[in-house]
Amino acid sequence: MILEMKVPSPGESIKEVEIATWLVQDGDYVEKDQAIAEVDSDKATLELPAEASGIITLKAEEGDAVAVGSVVCLIDTSAAKPEGTDAPKEAKKVEVPKAEAPKTAAVETKTYATGTASPAAKKILAEKGMEASAISGTGKDGRVTKEDAVNAVPSMGTPTGGSRGTSRSKMSMLRRKVAERLVEAKNTTAMLTTFNEVDMSPIFALRDEYKETFKTKHGVGLGFMSFFTLAIVRALKMYPAVNSMIDGNEMISYDFCDISIAVSGPKGLMVPVMRNVENLSFRGVEAEVKRLAIRARDGQITVDEMTGGTFTISNGGVFGSMLSTPIINPPQSGILGMHNIVERPVAINGKVEIRPIMYVALSYDHRIIDGKESVGFLVAVKEALENPTELLMNNDVKKALEL
Repeated sequence: MILEMKVPSPGESIKEVEIATWLVQDGDYVEKDQAIAEVDSDKATLELPAEASGIITLKAEEGDAVAVGSVVCLIDTSAAKPEGTDAPKEAKKVEVPKAEAPKTAAVETKTYATGTASPAAKKILAEKGMEASAISGTGKDGRVTKEDAVNAVPSMGTPTGGSRGTSRSKMSMLRRKVAERLVEAKNTTAMLTTFNEVDMSPIFALRDEYKETFKTKHGVGLGFMSFFTLAIVRALKMYPAVNSMIDGNEMISYDFCDISIAVSGPKGLMVPVMRNVENLSFRGVEAEVKRLAIRARDGQITVDEMTGGTFTISNGGVFGSMLSTPIINPPQSGILGMHNIVERPVAINGKVEIRPIMYVALSYDHRIIDGKESVGFLVAVKEALENPTELLMNNDVKKALEL
C-alpha cells in the first residue's frame, strides 16, 4: 500500500512551508514516527515525522515551498524492512543537483588609446599621483585632455591578493518572515523610542545575598529577567495603554500580561511568550524563562508558544550592546530593550560614585501611546528596579523569593 504523506498545518494562519532539510534519502526505509525532514514555516522550524514504516519516495526538494495539505512524499508500507537495519538510518542530507549556470554573454569592450596626454593634463595627473596610462582619454585618438585629468579619481587602494570571495544562500522562511515583520513595523507604526538609565546596585545586592539559596531551593538561577519582567508587569498595570494594540480603528487593551521574550535560537530570532505573568513569582518567571530558552535552543519551540503576547522584552545586553532602539513586535505597541551593565560615574547626593548602570530603551507606537505614558512607564520600571525590595517584594524578600 502506498501512503501519501501530506504537509500538516503548523498553525491556523500558515498556508505553506519550506523543506529546509531532508533527514532521509530517496529509497530509504523509515520507521513510523521517525523524523524524516525539517520544515520551515514563517514562525518556526518543525520536524516532520513519518506516518508509517516503509520505503520512502521524496516528492519535493530542499528549498521547495510546499502548500499545506499537498503531498510531500510517498511511503510504501508493504515494503519489507531490509536486513541489518535495526535502527533508523542516521540523518542524511539529499544532494540536490545544481542547475547549470547560464552562459555569460560576451561583453564588448571599447578600448581607448592610452599614454598620451596634453601638458596641462600631465601636470594635473602628476599632482594626483596618477599615470596617463590609467586614464581613458576622450580627446582625439584617445588623448587625455585637461578635463579628463580634472575628473580623474585616484585609486583608493590596490588589491593585495587576499581572498575576495562571496557566497549566496537562500534565507529560510522563518528569517524572511522576521524581515517582513520588521519592515512592516517600521512602515506601519508611528514608532518612537525613549531612554533611561537604571542603577542596578540594589538588584546586585539582593542577588549576591540570595542567589545561592534561591538556586539550591528552586533549581534555577536568580537572574535579571525576573526583576525586569515583574517591574514591567507593575508598570503595565499603571499604564494600560502600553499593554494595548491597534485593530483597525479600534484599540484593544488587555487585563493580563503575556510577555514575549526575544531569544536567539539555532534558526535565528524567536519570540516565545510567557503567559499570565501577572500571576508568576520570581521563581515562576525564572523557571519559565529557562524552559523557553532551552526549547528555543533545541529547536522545539512550537507555533502556539510564539503566538500572542502583549509586550516584548529584548535583552541585547547578553551580546554586549550598550544602547539600541528595539523594533516593535507587531501587533504589539511596546518593547523594552535591556543592555549591558557597565560601571559608570554618577552623582549621588552631590558626590560622584561608581555604580553598575544599565541603559534601557522603550520603543512604542505613538498612535496610541502618548509621550507622557511612555516616559511614565519607563520611569515606573526604573523605580521598581532601583527599589525592588519595596516595590516588587512588598518589603519581604524571603517571602517574595519563596525561601
